[in-house]
Amino acid sequence: MGSVSRTSTLVRWMESCGGALASVVFPADCRLCKRLLTRASRIPICGECLTAFQKVSAEHCVGCGQPWLIAGEAGGKEQICRECRDRKYAFDAARSYGIYEGALARAIVLMKYEKIEPLGTWFAKQLDGVVRAEGSRLEADIVVPVPLHRQREKERGYNQVDLFAKSLARRLGLPYRPVLLKRAKPRPEKHLLRQEERWEAVRGAFAMENGGRVDNSRILLLDDVMTTGATLDACTRVLREAGAKSVLAVTIARASRPTRPAGEMI
Repeated sequence: MGSVSRTSTLVRWMESCGGALASVVFPADCRLCKRLLTRASRIPICGECLTAFQKVSAEHCVGCGQPWLIAGEAGGKEQICRECRDRKYAFDAARSYGIYEGALARAIVLMKYEKIEPLGTWFAKQLDGVVRAEGSRLEADIVVPVPLHRQREKERGYNQVDLFAKSLARRLGLPYRPVLLKRAKPRPEKHLLRQEERWEAVRGAFAMENGGRVDNSRILLLDDVMTTGATLDACTRVLREAGAKSVLAVTIARASRPTRPAGEMI
């Protein structure tokens, strides 16, 4: 077993070196800004673009993770946004690495549709920092990705969440359960959905695979982007019905809601 492990490690090292050498011999442009990539890396994005991603600020709703958009906007002692107070999401908390706009939005699309696994691994490293920064609040027992409908996954050939979720699970030392949830109802063909349509589209869309159970487990639920929270909420309700003790949602990015007048919570 020891020799097999050493051989596997050597193969991974050679593949990494091969990718680095190729980037030196055949330099390419950054896929976001088109500047020439000057470092040896398998990630097709330059360092300047990677550091330019807008991160979610430390000042955010303790529930859904929505950042406060105006200084002093949080107000009350609970630090809960109006959306969380009014809607009552089923998940215990949601956190994201960055804001879904600009370079970060384009990078996620790049990873999602071109299956760039090194970029997924890079995002996993950033999410590891997000999870660990929350301490005990985001402790979990298993990692579960939001699933694609079988037909969509067959067409694409993979679930984009797997590209970073597997790596994140390894970093956290947690079991990865990609077949625990299934999407029983496909997403509507309409590309852009209004907020009400998003909630309606996921109503009854998810189910446990083969009637599975997660009794008393703390779930770390992963997706690439949080827009309204409807998908994460729908998955959470299924997991809770299956016995989950808690569900903590983590995404690479989240859509930022419009700014409200100072002093008014959003």
